[in-house]
Amino acid sequence: MLTNLSIANYALIEKLEMKPCPGLNMITGETGAGKSIMLGAVGLLLGNRADTKSLYNEEKKCIIEGVFEVKNYGLKPFFEQEELDYETFCIIRREISPSGKSRAFINDTPVKLETLKVLGKTLMDIHSQHENLLLGASSYQLSLLDAFAKTKEEKTRFKRLFQDYVALQKNVGALEKEMVNLQQESDYNQFQLEELSSLNLTSGEQEQLESEEEILNHAEEIKAKALEALELLDNEQMGAMQLLGSAKQHFNFLGKFGKNLADLEQRFQSLIIELKDILQSLSAEEQHVEVDVERSEWVRERLSKIYQLQKKHGVQSDEALIELTSTLADKVFRADHLEEELSKKRAELKTAEQALYSAGEQLSKKRMSVFKDFSKEIQQLLGQLGMENAKVEILRKEIPANESGIDEIDILFSANKGIPAQPIGQVASGGEFSRLMFAIKFVMADKMALPTLIFDEIDTGVSGEVALQMVRMMQKIAENHQVICISHLAQVAAKGEKHYFVFKDNSAKRTVSKIKLLNAEERLLEIAKMISGSNPSATAFENAKELLNN
Repeated sequence: MLTNLSIANYALIEKLEMKPCPGLNMITGETGAGKSIMLGAVGLLLGNRADTKSLYNEEKKCIIEGVFEVKNYGLKPFFEQEELDYETFCIIRREISPSGKSRAFINDTPVKLETLKVLGKTLMDIHSQHENLLLGASSYQLSLLDAFAKTKEEKTRFKRLFQDYVALQKNVGALEKEMVNLQQESDYNQFQLEELSSLNLTSGEQEQLESEEEILNHAEEIKAKALEALELLDNEQMGAMQLLGSAKQHFNFLGKFGKNLADLEQRFQSLIIELKDILQSLSAEEQHVEVDVERSEWVRERLSKIYQLQKKHGVQSDEALIELTSTLADKVFRADHLEEELSKKRAELKTAEQALYSAGEQLSKKRMSVFKDFSKEIQQLLGQLGMENAKVEILRKEIPANESGIDEIDILFSANKGIPAQPIGQVASGGEFSRLMFAIKFVMADKMALPTLIFDEIDTGVSGEVALQMVRMMQKIAENHQVICISHLAQVAAKGEKHYFVFKDNSAKRTVSKIKLLNAEERLLEIAKMISGSNPSATAFENAKELLNN
């Protein structure tokens, strides 16, 4: 329920505030005084797009704020989901800066417009000429029937199954596309895999072979130089080991005299040990190196194959070739087993489709079960609103599944006897449309659980007893819902619990729209003016008193 609305610097409104009552509120005023402007401001609170052209003073910020009492509407889970502070009184604020930047807040927390729209749909329902046009849309008509039939549980289940079905469809489509691609590449991938697999390459083999090739290519030089070095080191007469052996006796003698000489002797002993080890290792290496033409040719050929495959596949290492072999093996394996997976997924899709259409039929059955009751209630209400011969019919056509089900709904309407019912948008005049929409609102008020309903000149095209009947129905709605009605009829305006008057103030340099809560005396004058014009007669005052008293 809206408890307070304040608008600052919006269109013709410099500053405006109203505190509607929980029941039936009336708003009247001259054409162009600003009633529709107020609705535009309320629309911003519900998530509509903002426009900097709507600023009254283009150098100042526009601020629109609404306070809603929400304690009885089960909105706490929504606030928790959106990580918003939950309070009994929810404050929604929109700000439009002169630069054009628009911001939205719920309880002082910045939010996206989509969040505001979701919350707004649970707080307010605004009837306008736009909604009259919307009534002709099948999706809107379907939402009305769903609310009337209370299909929330069935719709939720169907939507979940539909999302699962669509996800499976995409999965099957992707697998089918993959299968086509793999089948096209299958022979080529198999050939490449066999070529790489026949090489039987191991990790690090290329580096090892390149090192071996280097040694094999210089085997004779390596053996010759190694033997020369061994000869210089280990010649029995003049080799380095023999000379060091002679020097060892002198170091043994010197080591007895002081720590420094003993350290030098120890270092010399280590040198001899290290040199002996070098001799043994060099001798082993010399014996290991062989001039092997056959092995040299084999290594050269194997490296050549590796280099060719690296060039062919645009890689630089044996590791990359091994990885490519693994990738090709996966592709070949997947190509061999994808058909089995695809067959399984197709079966899952068929099962999901059966479950989906079964749920769709249940949803359709529940919808169709209320067609007669829905039509009957609307027709009865239209009869009370002066359309005794009105006829409402509902056509249903099965369509491919979408998020809403498998139904396309068309509400047909005829206002006159003997005229076949036709789609709403083709047959209803302005007054007929207003009464039809009002009858629908009356029926749906409790079923859609909206705290606040706003009627924007829904009494257009009606008068007399019909207008009185319409406002009585508004009073009935207002027993459980807050109603705000913008009206141009005295019969309607006189029945509100509160009466607000919107007017233009031309006292300053620039025209400003203002709103005023009328007291009893002011209200009597306004109703009299609505009856007979700006200078109401005594009869008009008497008629106004009668309307107010009744």
